[in-house]
Amino acid sequence: MMRWAGPILVVMMLSACATPETRVRTALMDAGLSKPIASCMADRMVDRLSLIQLNKLSGLKKLRDKDVRKLSVDEFLKRTRSLQDPEILGVVSSSGLICAVKA
Repeated sequence: MMRWAGPILVVMMLSACATPETRVRTALMDAGLSKPIASCMADRMVDRLSLIQLNKLSGLKKLRDKDVRKLSVDEFLKRTRSLQDPEILGVVSSSGLICAVKA
């Protein structure tokens, strides 16, 4: 029984590490981004933001109620700015730009 404890612990730790990226990617896709851009941005954001900052981004859920085709970049950045965290704004802005250019 004890010989399984180590591998199970490793699997649990690895799955916990993947969860924030998966959640961010899914939220970005729900907001209307394509899967490649959402994956790229989630990868960058998870590496650069703390879990607390990533949780703050959940405040952008109100964007789901909007037609993303009518959402301007200015409105998106305004809502991101409303989180009052310059690091979040910088990471989201730069990640979006870099990932859009890569795509």
